[in-house]
Amino acid sequence: MWTAVIVAGVGCYLLKLAGLSLPEKVLSHPTVERVADLIPVALLAALVAVQVFSGGTSLTLDARVLGLAFAVVALLLRMPFLVVVVGASVVAALARLV
Repeated sequence: MWTAVIVAGVGCYLLKLAGLSLPEKVLSHPTVERVADLIPVALLAALVAVQVFSGGTSLTLDARVLGLAFAVVALLLRMPFLVVVVGASVVAALARLV
């Protein structure tokens, strides 16, 4: 187990070092900038999808889906982030009670 942790740590360090070692010309390319802006959004969306729709090793549709639906609608209506988070948790909690 420790070997895997050390290898992963060294790999992350080398990946970070590779990013810092790239010339400015490569980093300032519009395509690289656009991809760098979109990667965190894609990773967060994937994390949310996995957490909402998975239950162990199977696909699950439960109260979390209703909370996510509320969050999507609230974000489309440009509600404040605190309202989105609290509202989604209240909707999911109420759905679990039913």
